[in-house]
Amino acid sequence: MMTAFVKADQGLSLICKRNTSGAKARTVIGRILYGLKPVPFTGMDTSPVCFDVEGRRVTEEAFPRGPKPKIPFTYSAARLKPRPFKATKFTVRFALAALAALAGCHSGSRDARTVVFLIESSPANLDPRIGTDGQSEHIDELLFDGLVAKDASFHFTPALAESWEQPNPLTLVFHLREGVRFHDGRTLTAHDVAWTVTSMRTGAVISPKSAAYAAVDTVEAPDARTVVFHLKRADNFLLTNLSTGAFGVVPEGSGREFWRNPVGTGPFRFVSQQIDQEVVIERNPLSWAGEPKIERVRFAVVPDAITESLELEKGSGDVAVNSLPMDSLPVLAARPNLVVEDSPGTQIQYLSFNLRDPLLMDARVRQAIACAIDRNLIVQTLLRGHAQPAVSLLPTGHWAFTGEVARYEYDPARAARLLDDAGHAPGPGGVRFHLTMKTSNVEDVRLLAAVLQQQLARVGIALELRSYEFATFYSDVTRGAFQMYSLRWIGGNEQPDIFSYVYSTANFSPKGANRGHYSNPRLDAVLGDAAESADTARRRADYVEAQQILARDLPAINLWYRDTVVVHNRRLTHVVPTASGSYTFLETAELSK
Repeated sequence: MMTAFVKADQGLSLICKRNTSGAKARTVIGRILYGLKPVPFTGMDTSPVCFDVEGRRVTEEAFPRGPKPKIPFTYSAARLKPRPFKATKFTVRFALAALAALAGCHSGSRDARTVVFLIESSPANLDPRIGTDGQSEHIDELLFDGLVAKDASFHFTPALAESWEQPNPLTLVFHLREGVRFHDGRTLTAHDVAWTVTSMRTGAVISPKSAAYAAVDTVEAPDARTVVFHLKRADNFLLTNLSTGAFGVVPEGSGREFWRNPVGTGPFRFVSQQIDQEVVIERNPLSWAGEPKIERVRFAVVPDAITESLELEKGSGDVAVNSLPMDSLPVLAARPNLVVEDSPGTQIQYLSFNLRDPLLMDARVRQAIACAIDRNLIVQTLLRGHAQPAVSLLPTGHWAFTGEVARYEYDPARAARLLDDAGHAPGPGGVRFHLTMKTSNVEDVRLLAAVLQQQLARVGIALELRSYEFATFYSDVTRGAFQMYSLRWIGGNEQPDIFSYVYSTANFSPKGANRGHYSNPRLDAVLGDAAESADTARRRADYVEAQQILARDLPAINLWYRDTVVVHNRRLTHVVPTASGSYTFLETAELSK
């Protein structure tokens, strides 16, 4: 058994988890915002883990490795009461010793021409047809190109296709750039583009992105530089799903093992990968878009947030994006060798429900949970103000966004009334019913879950938390084996086709991301109309109605948009954060001499 010893105030504290059995004693440093008495854990896996983020398309096929055994862990809501922090000689000496020990990690010498980019987890799969977790998509965006790209205003710009036209609603023609080469020297042709799409549609590779091309009938390559898409029906989102980040062209014939040695046309090329340790890429001298200034990037997997902070402080790590505890940012900003860049982001944290569950299929229960969550408090404490509450999946500046939807402000009394109306009266100890929330064993998500556990307990909902290694957790989510879970969308929520992918009846997982099996015929109808209509005003009206339906039915709660926070060494210059938190700034960044 493992026991946690915690002393905390309402700000930063240390938590030490020790193996009290004496066998393979291990110590892990973490952070928590709520004071705890010693809490028994049923187990804890301290192996490297994945960060709870997801990209534009997510299903269980994203993982080339088998899942590890499930290892649950539980916090008790009754133990999550804030109490004053009292520093003792033991806690101070322990913290200093632990930090000193961590400072010795990754201390070997390194090439000064290499940027060390700290990430929380290995990418799940670097085949752009398959990998849909955040790390896979971010790194793939450096290795591969789409037919088109998107600028900061979400407008399409040329990429591998220098031009395109749509002679009718069911035909889309792309004209490829001349002289583009893959990293291995092969010339890019229209046959490579056709193979990339066809391999996903026909099952040559098992792709979670296949549903994005359901409207495609055939893809033709009449000559080496022309690609013609023939559609079964009009699809306003095909360009989005052929854009860099969502899509990457692979060489013709690339099969299911392509992820082991990916070859693209992007500004960087793949060198090597060691699962749970590192991914190494180097600049592509054949890049059609211009050769990056940075010679090499080593993505070092550092799952522990404290270790990550220390790596940056002592200069053995150069940059980290959206992976550091918010309470560490003021400390890091004060270091003379570091810069903290903070800008508004589009990444959205959400809480999802399984609507096949007898309790959660009642919208009043889901609405009550929303009213029981004090989002403003969580944003100001756990996130230190680096987020903004959300009412929609879409970013607030998007042309299809609306804020005229049902809202669920923090109101425990309203939550109690909704639960009473749903027939869930308080029982012994005030408990109305029990629910289970699954999480990965990443620290910040577990802390969020612990806070949600405490807040729901106030309205009579006993929330049990089960934490797993990420691959196991993610597999359960995509299979629908959950009551509640929380993840983040990265980039995929910047276009309104996200509503169809996540909530339409046709996109039940694994075909899409409708993992909670939500179904509403009216929503399906307005989303179908928006996907095919050429009238922008009509499409906006459809999406406004869709957002209003989702806010009323509440198959998931949109919690907040997280800021993009980049912490980097001053030797890395020209760093420009993106709203989605992508790593594309590496294409123009430089290392000072």
